Amino acid sequence: MLGDCRWLHKADNPTVREQSWRWVTQNLGLPIIRLVMDHLSSLLQHFSLSAGVFYAGHLCGVHAFDRDPTHGHVHLIRRGPVRLTEVPESAQLIDQPTLVFMPRPDAHRLITNEHEGADVVCANILFGAGGRNPITDSLPGVVCVPLQELAGAEALLSLLDEEAFTPSCGRQAALDRLCELLLIRLLRHCMDQGITQGGALAGLSDARLSKALLALHAHPERDWPLETMAKLAGMSRARFAHHFREVLGQTPADYLASWRMSVAQGLLRSGRPLKHVAMDVGYGSTSAFSRVFERKVGQLPSVWTKQLTPR
Repeated sequence: MLGDCRWLHKADNPTVREQSWRWVTQNLGLPIIRLVMDHLSSLLQHFSLSAGVFYAGHLCGVHAFDRDPTHGHVHLIRRGPVRLTEVPESAQLIDQPTLVFMPRPDAHRLITNEHEGADVVCANILFGAGGRNPITDSLPGVVCVPLQELAGAEALLSLLDEEAFTPSCGRQAALDRLCELLLIRLLRHCMDQGITQGGALAGLSDARLSKALLALHAHPERDWPLETMAKLAGMSRARFAHHFREVLGQTPADYLASWRMSVAQGLLRSGRPLKHVAMDVGYGSTSAFSRVFERKVGQLPSVWTKQLTPR
């Protein structure tokens, strides 16, 4: 029956669409749930989240982790204490159940008591094609949140504990998916609590700026003069430019260029030809695109693509 209702989404007239939903609810008795694309989901559509749990269990002694320019690192401390070294002072000693996310991890170590140890889950996190992206660029170097402050996490943690210590079929896939859900909870928390350092997450948390950002994200190929973005946000040009830089930490033009290059990297990694990628993200020539790509990424597109490793 639900398959017969797909035509409702195709109604272009809002009045007709609303009448159609009402008719279905009243006459068919179906509990209709309307899904609205939220700000975080729209961002994750462009830079999909993938987790790979590589350790779940009891940890004793000292464990070192290398710098990783491609993946983020998650350390879920279920029972401590754990000392996290070579990170900001505020994140060093973890003596309560805590979720630690390092979006751009430098070399670091987890140190536990050699006899009592600690219960931890460690995972690699990939957004989109890996490397720099608007999500991780919006976060501080270390995000450290006690689990009691993470709304709705307890049910996920119970499932994660069950999977971590039960050798069942599909264990790895279950751990990966649960870690992804936990990280989405963490990103929500960061947006709600303002745990950002500007960037896309901060902008999408702003009621006015988010309107312009969602349109820009959906159509990077279009021209985006300041007047158009300001109009979408319901602000004057001057006020919009000032507020944008204040919240995101960069000008609208600089953010647009960074967003386009992030999208372009994903397209290039997928094998799309350079000339098509340039048009897809709003550039009329490959030379103009290449100049901006080199400025933002540090390499020409041709050099960058040659260094890609198969995924």
